[in-house]
Amino acid sequence: MESLKGKTVLIVGATGGIGSRATQLIQAAGAVVFIAGRNSEKLHGLAATCQIPPERVLIMDITDEHEVQRSVEQLISQTPVIDIVINAAGIGILKNMELLTASDFARTLQTNLFGAFYLMKAILPSMKTQKKGLIIHIPGVLGKVPMAGAAAYSASKYGLTGMLQSIREEVKRTDIRITNLFLGGVDTEFWDTIDLRVQRDKMIVAEEAARAIWFLCQQPLSGVVSEMVLQPFNHQAI
Repeated sequence: MESLKGKTVLIVGATGGIGSRATQLIQAAGAVVFIAGRNSEKLHGLAATCQIPPERVLIMDITDEHEVQRSVEQLISQTPVIDIVINAAGIGILKNMELLTASDFARTLQTNLFGAFYLMKAILPSMKTQKKGLIIHIPGVLGKVPMAGAAAYSASKYGLTGMLQSIREEVKRTDIRITNLFLGGVDTEFWDTIDLRVQRDKMIVAEEAARAIWFLCQQPLSGVVSEMVLQPFNHQAI
């Protein structure tokens, strides 16, 4: 496994249940961590907990292309090399079709798909110049296997998976690696606003999901983990 010590790592969506724990693990491993997200108060609180300097805190909304570009430029102004980018940002709207609105659908795609597109557009030029880098996205298993009530969410995650497969073909003659982490149900605040009866006690705990990201950050340079699937034994609706 490759050491994280001294590597520059950008974590987008760092204040979420998975992102915050991944931040703590990666910072503790000796990486130079930059964290990004919309909530300034939460970001600075996480930075204080992890002893991340204020200049490495990037306030941005991933749905705003200009903010994403500005934040990446801010990062590059401090360090010319971006070793690892982790996109842990995303939203989930799970509703049956009769309840799903066009606004729900558009907001889901804007965050989960367009946001990832903006991030890739911002970081790829730098990685192409350095001819290396690791990018980790989290499509979730609903980007691989759909379920009832997830039309918007699955559309955004299937789109993300397809987009990343295409980008892989563009960069295959470089040492830029793209890894997809397909997570099943993870017990985070994601489920607090979801009106489905699920067994949260049988889900993956956020700490283990974060450890999967930490592990993927250390994959060997001689190969690439194109995808990892991590899901609970059973978290079916009850």
